Amino acid sequence: MNAVFGSAGVETVGVLLPIPAGKPYSYGVPQGMTLAPGDIVQVPLGPRQVAGIVWEGGEHTVDPAKLRMVTRRFDCPPLDRAMREFIDWVAAYTLSPPGMVARMALRAPEAFEPPAPGIGLRYCGVEPERLTGARKSVLALARDGVAWSKSGLAHAAGVTPSVVEGLVKLGTLETVELPPARLVPLPDPDFARAELDAQQTLAADTLRQSVAGGGFAVTLLDGVTGSGKTEVYFEAVAAALQAGRQVLILLPEIALTSAFIERFEQRFGARPAEWHSDVPPRRREQAWRQAGTGEVRVVAGARSALFLPFRDLGLIVVDEEHDPAYKQEERVFYNARDMAVKRAQIGDFPVVLASATPSIETRVNADAGRYGRVRLADRFGEAVLPDIHVIDMRRDPPRSGRFISPVLARAVGETLKRGEQSLLFLNRRGYAPLTLCRVCGHRFQCPDCSAWLVEHRFRRQLLCHHCGHNEPTPEACPQCGALDHLVACGPGVERLAEEVVDLFPDAATVVLSSDLAGGVKRLRLELEAVARGEADIVIGTQLVAKGHNFPKMTCVGVVDADLGLANGDPRAAERTFQLLSQVTGRAGRTGRKSAGHLQTWQPQHPVIAAIASGDGERFYEREIDSRRASGLPPFGRLTSIIVSAATRAEAESHARALRRAAPAAPDIAILGPAEAPLALIRGRHRMRLLAHGERRSDMQAFLRAMLAAGPKERGSVKVQIDIDPQSFL
Repeated sequence: MNAVFGSAGVETVGVLLPIPAGKPYSYGVPQGMTLAPGDIVQVPLGPRQVAGIVWEGGEHTVDPAKLRMVTRRFDCPPLDRAMREFIDWVAAYTLSPPGMVARMALRAPEAFEPPAPGIGLRYCGVEPERLTGARKSVLALARDGVAWSKSGLAHAAGVTPSVVEGLVKLGTLETVELPPARLVPLPDPDFARAELDAQQTLAADTLRQSVAGGGFAVTLLDGVTGSGKTEVYFEAVAAALQAGRQVLILLPEIALTSAFIERFEQRFGARPAEWHSDVPPRRREQAWRQAGTGEVRVVAGARSALFLPFRDLGLIVVDEEHDPAYKQEERVFYNARDMAVKRAQIGDFPVVLASATPSIETRVNADAGRYGRVRLADRFGEAVLPDIHVIDMRRDPPRSGRFISPVLARAVGETLKRGEQSLLFLNRRGYAPLTLCRVCGHRFQCPDCSAWLVEHRFRRQLLCHHCGHNEPTPEACPQCGALDHLVACGPGVERLAEEVVDLFPDAATVVLSSDLAGGVKRLRLELEAVARGEADIVIGTQLVAKGHNFPKMTCVGVVDADLGLANGDPRAAERTFQLLSQVTGRAGRTGRKSAGHLQTWQPQHPVIAAIASGDGERFYEREIDSRRASGLPPFGRLTSIIVSAATRAEAESHARALRRAAPAAPDIAILGPAEAPLALIRGRHRMRLLAHGERRSDMQAFLRAMLAAGPKERGSVKVQIDIDPQSFL
């Protein structure tokens, strides 16, 4: 214990609080209380009582007269050494206050209190004078001495609760305390082992050996869509469970969780604990506490599950490791994939990164031998990859005012005749990305962001996708007053649905988008309906590209394959390749002949050519060479520094002062400041600096020196540091 004693003889400890503080605060320990690093305690902070973590290090120089005392120690699992080291590392790497990282580990405060014991009933040997048939049924179950809940006993015996209550009153059953129930049953690693083909068996053996060997190792499970990656890494999960360790499986989207949970239950005979924002608070509290006690053996969750207090974590699986959803871009900016690797390194256990389209960073690490690589080159069973066809929109354009070319329309029509499903993919929500007046040219723009308002015709609203501002779609132009002259420019999925209904009026059509009315619950129901074959044509955004298995889907049409390429983002080519590969991979997963159609105005673009040829290795080679030549990640380092303020002048002035404060460094250059591509968000003006360094540059030391020498945040000015940015907006 890193405690000291003040002049008054009071033991003093450091407590890391979930606030933007750079170091632990000093508190006194009451007589009779014993504390150790990692204990979760309650302490006074101003007029409030808050939870914090007893922390090592720090100087306890508080005047004893001003020293405030720890109020209580919570009876809950402490954060172990590896978790505390992980929190410190994340804070140092991301240049975030340690307290804000610790805040992510304290997200279930109700779990700090021990759960109240349940009340059960147990047979105590006193037989009732009159034995009815219902009472006999109850006693046949209760005489073994096992404690039951009242409702459970009544249900199992097939009687009403009043029969059980009557036996309690007669003294036949006595009340006893029941231990808190497990959130989920224990998974059985041998419950239903999958029948793997030769390549899957070889891959599974490699992962099992990594788990059995113990120690830190990173393995890329690189397999084409439909190759059975999930079944393969389930074997690594089984090996970890057999070794008595806990497992964390990270998933990029909440919408994927339902189908994944079912597959897990079929394999292991029990569901994993879930951890994401859609889980009810009570179950989140149980998951947090039982991960800490070891009662929960497997957690499947979003990126924040990395900060659960596992008692004995022995394996992390990052599914769809390339997915941008793993990057958090608020408060603490971090990439969960990279942080998962670091947590495994600190805890000395293996991690599996699974993807059909690995990130460039992961591929380079695998090629360099820093990561192992297991390749699944073929689809499982009789399934084959779809044939890819490029539709040159210069030669086969759609009719005026339409967006589906005749070639794609014919393919969808033929698919309908065969009784199979089609997917039309357009990564743009709403009806149209821009609405303007044909008389005066007025364009509808968000008043708080430098972005156009997107028309959502189903809701009859114009909506900003950055700040949430919305307003009713007007009938007249607010600028010139012209009636019936507002025109929608460009397509969104709602407009595409309108065209599909016109082309195929008898087809069952469904639109899937993240802003679907009814939220995540309805989205899951719609995805399940599509998987059952209850829709003929699915129109969707990028969420339909991720991990879904639609058995009857044989035709995929990408309506605008060029959409992701039309910006200056250095990751644009990589993301477009990944997205198009994933979405076309939804077709033909059960052996039926299938096809993917890419509508493009740039058929010779390297990304389009790589998808069309099926030569993903060619794309990776070209993209890696391009990154190496320009010194971009993973061959160089980038950091985005966003300065925002209530006025443009304040933001620009502060950004320029930061630039001047940057230390001289031969291996790091500062670019900017310049207006961010989204120069105004939520009423705040944004300027961006970009630090570009060599791969081994000490970027964090450079940035700390710049921030220390530069102006401090004052007034409305805020500075956000994003190490290894994924977004350049």
